[in-house]
Amino acid sequence: MSVRGRSYRYAGPVELRRSVRPGGSGFRIRSAADFDGWIAERSGAELAEPFTFVVDIDGVLRLAPRRSEHVACAGGDMVLSAGEISFMREAHRWAVDEVSNQSTGYCPDVTSWATVAHALDHIGLGRPSGFTHEVVFRRCPHCQEHNIVREEDFACVFCGSDLPAAWNVDPTA
Repeated sequence: MSVRGRSYRYAGPVELRRSVRPGGSGFRIRSAADFDGWIAERSGAELAEPFTFVVDIDGVLRLAPRRSEHVACAGGDMVLSAGEISFMREAHRWAVDEVSNQSTGYCPDVTSWATVAHALDHIGLGRPSGFTHEVVFRRCPHCQEHNIVREEDFACVFCGSDLPAAWNVDPTA
């Protein structure tokens, strides 16, 4: 089922990674039936907020409550994408309302959309044509800090150095 893209290793705080339990807290959505069962158990309050998601290394969508850490959702494993996602009812079926690659733990590139789209299509969810909110992550070559690029200003907010145009958060990727 997987459309293989770049995989992302957890790049966040080590103490969060150490607290992850094996298997992770993210519910694996392998089919429309899985999604229907999972969404039916959500309260109105839960549905009012986005959920944490990852696309695991097998290309499977995993969902967890919004305040969950992405690394916990993924069981500490590498992912093909990560971010936040919300759902809405549309013509008697569920669809993705908003989706982003906002995960400061994995810092996925905007190009990870293809794996998200594939996972959503596999389970039959309507979706937008891309991330509704794209987050551009870069690692500063000078001070090594992770940055979120805003308004195409490729300057490190920590030391002022220029940030590269291409994704570089994980130097071994």
